[in-house]
Amino acid sequence: MDASATLSRQGHRLIQLGVGLLLFVSFEGFAIPHFAAPRLGLSVHTLSGLLSALLPTLGLVWPRLKLGSRASRLAFGCLIYSSLAIVAAYFLGGIWGAGNSTIPIAAGPAHGSPFRESTIMLVAYSSAPTGIFSFALILWGLRGDPVKLAV
Repeated sequence: MDASATLSRQGHRLIQLGVGLLLFVSFEGFAIPHFAAPRLGLSVHTLSGLLSALLPTLGLVWPRLKLGSRASRLAFGCLIYSSLAIVAAYFLGGIWGAGNSTIPIAAGPAHGSPFRESTIMLVAYSSAPTGIFSFALILWGLRGDPVKLAV
């Protein structure tokens, strides 16, 4: 499969994931009061809402990236992992009533067992380098002259 077809397919998947997150955020909003840490439930809600706008936007831009197949697969995989991992970390904190050691502003006094705190930390911290790497590749892929539109 050539790079252009790969980029187009990946862009479509990003749009699908964004719409899926929009559906998730629609239902997750009803569960916020039932979280062990409702403030973290609200954070999951807003973070998922942000990602449900960001991912389709990147999906529309994705076919215009000047990346080879390998670089686009890396950027795509890292972006998906980073997005879902940070939502998962906040979600786990919300349902467990934990996360104070990693995300203290959102978690407030919610502090869990060492295992739960470590799990949240591992998942949340692993999302940062993958997200940064993905955004760096995306920025690199946007290099050069913009596509000229025929009028």
